[in-house]
Amino acid sequence: MSILIKNGTIVTMNANRDIFQGDLYIEGNTIKQIGPSLSVTADKVIDATSKVVIPGLIQTHIHLCQTLFRGQADDLELLDWLKLRIWPLEGGHDPESLYYSAMLGIGELFKGGTTAIVDMATVNHTDSNFQAIYDGGIRAISGKCMMDYGTEVPKTMQDTTENALNESVRLLEKWHGRDNGRIMYAFTPRFAVSCTDDLLREVVKLAGRYKVRIHTHASENKGEVEFVLQDRGMRNVLYLEKLGMTAPNLILAHCIHLDEQEMKVLAESKTKIAHCPSSNLKLASGIAKIPELLDLGAEVSIAADGAPCNNNLDAFIEMRMAALIQKPFYGPTSMPAHKVFEMATIGGARAMGLENQIGSLEVGKKADVVIVDLDEMRTTPNEGVNIYTQLVYQAQSSNVLTTIVDGKIVMENRMLKTMDEAEVRRKANESLKRVANRVGVSLA
Repeated sequence: MSILIKNGTIVTMNANRDIFQGDLYIEGNTIKQIGPSLSVTADKVIDATSKVVIPGLIQTHIHLCQTLFRGQADDLELLDWLKLRIWPLEGGHDPESLYYSAMLGIGELFKGGTTAIVDMATVNHTDSNFQAIYDGGIRAISGKCMMDYGTEVPKTMQDTTENALNESVRLLEKWHGRDNGRIMYAFTPRFAVSCTDDLLREVVKLAGRYKVRIHTHASENKGEVEFVLQDRGMRNVLYLEKLGMTAPNLILAHCIHLDEQEMKVLAESKTKIAHCPSSNLKLASGIAKIPELLDLGAEVSIAADGAPCNNNLDAFIEMRMAALIQKPFYGPTSMPAHKVFEMATIGGARAMGLENQIGSLEVGKKADVVIVDLDEMRTTPNEGVNIYTQLVYQAQSSNVLTTIVDGKIVMENRMLKTMDEAEVRRKANESLKRVANRVGVSLA
């Protein structure tokens, strides 16, 4: 199928950061032409007059498995949030509940212009998570959550080292590269608190052997940092460095409580940092020193995290929050809108190892494209206003009209195309009741 998007303001995010009025032509899953006025015919023509055409937004730390538990773990700090609510609920998933949790998240992401994610599934039923990614049509790196350590982890979430590794390899061999590379696998140990040395060391070896990403958490919470210091004898990032994990293929969520040495390790190793500002605020975890990390040359992208620690999967909220929370500490120019938009596009592509395929609108790249309507009261005036400030400070997910992933329209005029929205919501509500009853958790 071919698609011609006409007369839009095209925000390319190419090396020159070109912005111009014109057309974008998609053939199959690839951007074939971009220009001021293209003379081509297409199977479908979308009139983008007075609209803005942007690269699909990229979120590098998501838990689709937790979307079902939105609103069920509010006003708790991280470790209590995990032990009292999230781990028990995650452990209660069945294949159907996990599928609809993921589909619910994917639908929300599409409605907010997110086209690609790095996802951490739960310990069990991970095939259902991948099936939702396949059916829903989002571009994703995902993997089975690996947990083989911890006396306070519920039995439903406990795994052996051997099974965690074997099941991860099985899933990788089944799903990695599916649908012309739209679906990819990452090894996903949860964090040092719930993983043994043996597991993490083997993950490093396997990721190297299969040439895939590692996706985990670190230094999100002071209690977590203290636990790792006492249990492993060193601070979190230094411990990961000792294991050989800090490297360009590591995606490390949060990175709030770092000392200077740890920040240098992350920057010099080109470890990819996933910044989750709303989640960090809601769990009272803290504010990551993103301007300092960027000054050191660290590679930072952006994400919403999971619905229970954020209540939204909205990249526009995360962009605005990422820009605002640093200004009281580092000054009004510390996180300019254009830099934050880079984190949500080409920065996310680099984290996924896909900067040559997505993250910008350029000929030859994959057609992950979003059309945004900024012609309304909240985003007016449009004349003489910087487009990045409009996108970061003014736009909301409701401004997204059309979302295209890999050349396929997954949402058009706010209507989802790869799922029945009402059915997904109904099945999600049914699944939540079933899971909560199974594990004896009272719903909020």
